[in-house]
Amino acid sequence: MKNYSLVAVVSLILFSSFMVDKGCEYASSNMNYAKTQVEKSIDVKDINQARFYAYKAINSIEKSKNQLKDCGCVYADGNIADGKSDLILATKATSLTSTRILLKRALQHIIDGIESLGEHEFHTSKYGSDLLAMNTISETEKISTRIPSEKEMEQQIDASLEKYRKSLDRIVKSVDCASARAFAENIYLHCEQQLLLPNLSEGKKYYNYKTKEITAEALERLESCK
Repeated sequence: MKNYSLVAVVSLILFSSFMVDKGCEYASSNMNYAKTQVEKSIDVKDINQARFYAYKAINSIEKSKNQLKDCGCVYADGNIADGKSDLILATKATSLTSTRILLKRALQHIIDGIESLGEHEFHTSKYGSDLLAMNTISETEKISTRIPSEKEMEQQIDASLEKYRKSLDRIVKSVDCASARAFAENIYLHCEQQLLLPNLSEGKKYYNYKTKEITAEALERLESCK
């Protein structure tokens, strides 16, 4: 009887592992398709075409919900959710310049998500510590793939947002005041809405808080066209 129980447990572990691997594999394939659509969107010179490809990317992400759930990679989920948010904002932007800035942000999030899906086997399993006992990664390797500390996480986010700060500065200087302000207000409102969400991770809280802070500085510079 004990042997049957052991076989059942091992079978469940192997089946769960198989489902995770397949979920990650399918999700990665869909995200690569979304990445291609975002790249096409960035390259076109017509805002309506840019929106068309952005919608295709959003649709691909939407269709990947079940696969992402099966994969269970929280790192990928966070990056892809941020990418989707930027894509939605891109479809609402009123100029090609502002659309491209948001598309580039979305592209980086999606690329980060794809990388997370590829590295999922090294992350904490959603099936708990019992399954981790089956892992053959050495303690040294586990240390190298540890979750960053809060300070390290904030430093990484600050570094990534420098590109946004520079892009926003270009918009303030080169786009007409009313359009630049409308763009910045849209980003600011989005950050406020995100910060109101329950159970928001510390990383997302900091990301949206800092984005809001940077955008607020730009809005002060655009006060004259309010």
